[in-house]
Amino acid sequence: MPKDGIQGLKENFRTDFISGFLVSLLALPLSLGIAAASDFPNPMYGVLTAIIGGLIVSLISGSVLSIKGPAAGLILIVASSVSAFGGGELGWKMTLGAIVVASIFQILFGIFKLGKLADFFPLSAVHGMLAAIGLIIISKQLHILLGVNPLNHEGKPMVEPLELLGALPATFQKIAENSKVVITGIVSMILVLGVQMIQNKWIKRIPVPMIILLITIPMGMILGLKDIREALLNFDKPFKDLIHIHVSFAGTEKIGIFIQYTFLFALIGSLESLLTAKAVDLLDPYKRKSDFNKDLIAVGSGNVLAGILGGLPMISEVARSSANVSNGGRTRWANFFHGISLLIFMILLVPVLEMIPKAALAAMLIGVGIKLAHPKEFMHMLHIGKDQLFIFITTIIFTLFIDLLAGILAGMLIQIFIHIASGLPISALFKTPVRVSFADNLYLVEVEKAAVFTNFLGIKSKLDAIPHNMQITIDLSYTKLVDHSVMDGLHLFQNNYESSGGKVTIIGLDRHKSSSGHRLSSRVKK
Repeated sequence: MPKDGIQGLKENFRTDFISGFLVSLLALPLSLGIAAASDFPNPMYGVLTAIIGGLIVSLISGSVLSIKGPAAGLILIVASSVSAFGGGELGWKMTLGAIVVASIFQILFGIFKLGKLADFFPLSAVHGMLAAIGLIIISKQLHILLGVNPLNHEGKPMVEPLELLGALPATFQKIAENSKVVITGIVSMILVLGVQMIQNKWIKRIPVPMIILLITIPMGMILGLKDIREALLNFDKPFKDLIHIHVSFAGTEKIGIFIQYTFLFALIGSLESLLTAKAVDLLDPYKRKSDFNKDLIAVGSGNVLAGILGGLPMISEVARSSANVSNGGRTRWANFFHGISLLIFMILLVPVLEMIPKAALAAMLIGVGIKLAHPKEFMHMLHIGKDQLFIFITTIIFTLFIDLLAGILAGMLIQIFIHIASGLPISALFKTPVRVSFADNLYLVEVEKAAVFTNFLGIKSKLDAIPHNMQITIDLSYTKLVDHSVMDGLHLFQNNYESSGGKVTIIGLDRHKSSSGHRLSSRVKK
């Protein structure tokens, strides 16, 4: 087991340094692209957030292998907030105020041990929310890929998904006049989709975004993009001049908007971060378990500083975190070295970074969007059950037509309606009796009435209270219904508990009818 702290630094310096550097090559272009897509005034503010996440948050994080930084999943919320507060520099500064207040709530979530928050939401609704975010990212970045920054009737950048989709025909009509940008964007898109198919082990070691930059920066110079300034990233100030207090709380005058986005930043940011930390725990070869409450405090603290200085909100980011694991990162110092590498890049390489074509960054973000909303996500939900596909699609539709909050709430309500339609009494939705007994070195956990996402926190608290290295039997024979989220949660608990030396057996489902052939599908007693 790798040591933590200074001893861990000495013990794992080489592997963590290499992994941190390689992750920074992935994080640099993505952080720039996310900031640009979020309508922040300078793309370097995205890298500022990643630097804070690496140099500061890594030292207090509750998740040793997760990489902190700006996330594509928050682009919609950030860009919508900037627009709702009036756009431009003023909208940016007011958005920073909402980020800082939301960050304080994230810290409180951790202090009051609400890291279990991620277990409350139905998984299909969460995946639907992420798929909707992917579609929204694609709808916006397609315009940038083709050399157009679509503006609404007020002259502000479009952020509404349906508005962006409706503007695509007009953007396609401008392909001829934006031919240089379009060529750069198409080449970048081919690289995004094609490099991953190359089997050469040396090429696979280079992050795809870095390959794209190595090709498109010289290509942009050859095509003469340097004469089309709006097609390139423009840093109007050196990085050192960005380190000022930019936050404004004038947005509180628009109290309804301020509360809405504060809530979204706190809820969605915390949820995405927690889900990533849980996923990274499963990838950790040493099977270490994150302290989710400590991690929320760390992320919230980093977001307070990022928001004050002008940066994007950060989370534990899934692509960079999984890259850290695959690159051999062992301790929190990999995240730290990722932050140092980014700081050096921003100090020394600004003239080069200014030559990055916006179309190349757009292609990278479209690649992220495709992963989130890939057709295989729809097929996966159908494989789990038609009920889960219905929740998944409902969440997407409400997110696209209204907003993220409406989407996740719609998914939750549909799941509750399906439970009631299956014969579950309303009284069993939020509380269910759980009996825990101990005999002959065996813990027996008997769940009655129902095991569904709305009451899983109570069930899990009983399971978490059982000592390590014991034998546990979870008996579900007295339940009327066990939903997909709980099936997934119980199997995750089983994997985590058994990785630390215990044994978990789940029984009592032989009289339940599965909604599909998937092992994690919902079960209703016959």
